[in-house]
Amino acid sequence: MCLAIPARVVALLSPDIARIDLSGVQKEISLALVDDVAVGDYVIVHVGYALTRLDPLEAERTLATFAEAGLLPAPEAAR
Repeated sequence: MCLAIPARVVALLSPDIARIDLSGVQKEISLALVDDVAVGDYVIVHVGYALTRLDPLEAERTLATFAEAGLLPAPEAAR
């Protein structure tokens, strides 16, 4: 089973590396598989790679569902 999660890009460190934030946890990931990512975009992340950009509304819905399931802190608690 694989799990890919939405995360917000908070910094572009190089053309192929970004720093993402997920509920206050930040991590560097590869952007080698996705073009035209900007700070503020949401990306689907799996094992350190962004797989695709995601609509912000869809990302927020998914993160809220994860929070409701107890898998993440509530979105307002994470900010």
